[in-house]
Amino acid sequence: MEKVRKIAGIFMVALLGALVALGINKLWNKNNPKSFEQMQNNAWFTNQKLSGDQVGFDFVAVSELSTPAVVHIKTTISTATSQSKQAPNGFFDPFEFFQDPRLHNMPQEATGSGVIITTDGYIATNNHVIENASKIEVVLNDKRTYAAELIGKDPETDLALLKITEKDLPFLKFGNSDILKVGEWVVAVGNPFNLTSTVTAGIVSAKGRNINLLRQNTQWAIENFIQTDAAVNPGNSGGALVNTQGELIGINTAIASQTGSYAGYSFAIPVNIAKKVLDDLLKYGEVKRAVLGVQIQDITADLAEEKGIKEIKGVYVPEVVSDGAAAKSGIKKGDVILKINDAVVNSSSELQEQISRYHPGDKVKIVINRDGQTKEFDVVLRSKEGKTNFDTEMRKEEKTVQGAVLENLTKEERTKINSKYGVKVKKAGKGAFYNEGIEDGFIITHIDKVPVSTAQEVQKILNGKEGAVLIEGITKSGKKEAYALKLK
Repeated sequence: MEKVRKIAGIFMVALLGALVALGINKLWNKNNPKSFEQMQNNAWFTNQKLSGDQVGFDFVAVSELSTPAVVHIKTTISTATSQSKQAPNGFFDPFEFFQDPRLHNMPQEATGSGVIITTDGYIATNNHVIENASKIEVVLNDKRTYAAELIGKDPETDLALLKITEKDLPFLKFGNSDILKVGEWVVAVGNPFNLTSTVTAGIVSAKGRNINLLRQNTQWAIENFIQTDAAVNPGNSGGALVNTQGELIGINTAIASQTGSYAGYSFAIPVNIAKKVLDDLLKYGEVKRAVLGVQIQDITADLAEEKGIKEIKGVYVPEVVSDGAAAKSGIKKGDVILKINDAVVNSSSELQEQISRYHPGDKVKIVINRDGQTKEFDVVLRSKEGKTNFDTEMRKEEKTVQGAVLENLTKEERTKINSKYGVKVKKAGKGAFYNEGIEDGFIITHIDKVPVSTAQEVQKILNGKEGAVLIEGITKSGKKEAYALKLK
C-alpha cells in the first residue's frame, strides 16, 4: 500500500509539473508572435479535410482544398491613374481597375485576389492590389464580406498582409518553393475578370525569372519569380499558386503580355520569399531586410572570357561597398559567389532571394571562387543603413473599442512599467471607459485576470463579453488601479 501511495505521489508531482510547464508555454506563446508557418502547423490537421498524401495528382481534390482559401479583394481608390501597370518590356500586374471617364475625380474601384494563411483571418496578397486604397473589402468564397485591415506592405517584393476578424477559416499551408521543379503541375486560383473562384492548371515553365517589373519603383526590388503557363488574367493578382499536394507555393503577381490579358506565361512570387516578408509584417509592420553590400552581375560567356572565369556558374561581383558586410568579411571585387550557406546561386535573382530570407545581424557562409581557388567567408549581414541589428519593437496598432482608442505600447513604455503586458488607452472617448472614469494614458494589463498585450486582443475579448468586466492596469502616475467596466 505504501508503495502504491509513493507511485501515486510521484505521478501527481509529474502531472503538476507538466501542467505548470504547459501554462508557462501558453503564456509565452500568447505574448510572443509565432511565425505563420508555426501557426499553420498547429492548425493544419484539424482545419483541413485533406492531407498532402491524399491529394496527389487529383486536380479536383486540389481545387476543393484551395478554392475556399482564396478570397476576392475589392478596393476603393481615391484617384484613378491607369487601368493597369505595365513595365516597358510588356509585363503586367494582373489586377483589374474599373474607371468611369465621366467620374474622373470620383473614387474608383479595383479588384484582385488574396490567400487566407491562418484560421483567424490573416491574408496574403500583392502590394499593388491594395496600393493607394482608402477602403479594402474581402469577399470569401462563400460570399461573406468583411472590411479588411492593412497590417503591412512591402513594395520591394510586391507583398501585403491583411487581416479580417473571423475564426475557423480554411487556409492554405505553405509548401517549399525551393524544391519545386520545372515541369511540375501547378494550379492557379483567383478571381479573373471578376469571375470569382476560378481555377486554372499548368506546369512550372521556369524558375528564378527576373522580369524587371518591380525595379521600376525601387532599387531594392527582389525578383525571383516562378514562371508557369497556368492562365492568369486581370483580377488574379494576389491569388494562390498551388502544387499537387494542395500547398501554397507562390503568390500570382504578373503576366507577360502586350495587351494586358493572358498570352501564355504568368509569374508568381515564391512562397519561400513570402514567408519571411509576411512574418516581418506581422511582427514589426515592415520588413527588416538584410543586404550583402555588393553589386552583382550574371555570368555570361562574354563576361567569363573578359574576366578569365573558367566556368560559367555563380554570380560575379563587379563592385564591393566599402564598409559593407561583404567587404568587412574579406570578399573582394572580381570574386564569383557560388553559394549562400548550402544554396547554390547561379543568377543575381537567386542570390537576392537567398539574402532576402535573413535579417540584419544574421551570419551566413558564403562560398566564392577567386582566381580559380574556392574560399569560404562568414559574413554578418547588415541593414541598408549599415547596421548589424534592428529595432525589434512591435508594429504600431490602434483599435477603437467601446468608444475608446487603444494602442500597443512602445518598447520604452514596456520597459518603464517593467512588463511585457499592457495596452494604452490613448483616448477614453465618450463610451464605457469614459463613463467608468478611466483616463487617457491608462495602461490595461489584465481583463478578467487575463493578461493582454495588444489592442487587437482587447478588442477580441471585449467584443465577446456582456455585462461588466474587471479591468486592471496602471495609471499615468504609476499607480495600480482596477475598474468594473460596464459594457453596452
